[in-house]
Amino acid sequence: MTEARDASASADLLHDIVQAALKAGADAAEAVSADRSALSVGVRNGRLEDVEREESRDLGLRVFVGQRQASVSASDLSPATRTRLVERAVAMARLAPEDPHAGLAPQDRLAQAPFAELDLFDPSERSAEALEQAAAEAEAAALAVKGVARSEGGHASWSSS
Repeated sequence: MTEARDASASADLLHDIVQAALKAGADAAEAVSADRSALSVGVRNGRLEDVEREESRDLGLRVFVGQRQASVSASDLSPATRTRLVERAVAMARLAPEDPHAGLAPQDRLAQAPFAELDLFDPSERSAEALEQAAAEAEAAALAVKGVARSEGGHASWSSS
């Protein structure tokens, strides 16, 4: 799936869950989703010690019922889980104590597009082999320091969220 389609699908998911919360009785709602990928490689004593791969996707929902609020989250994004998420959030908000400061920020306080491109995302993903090489080089550099006889190893990783 392309990044544009991923973003569109995520926006649709967020829109749908907010609409479901409003339909279930929330006065207002906001939703957020997060995708994360990571790869980490560790080397100790010149040998591969560990390789870890992580991939996750999460969904968070905050609902308001009057001056009461509740937040819920899930990593299972199936339709059945989303339905339970909405039901639980609204039920929890109805039971929560009133908070005179609870609510969404007024529209005039929100940032408005267009947003400056900050160029904060590097889409490159180094292979496990490249990370292992970088970790081995880091460990070798540490051991090359005069007086250093042992190392806790070298590690290299990348992550995206």
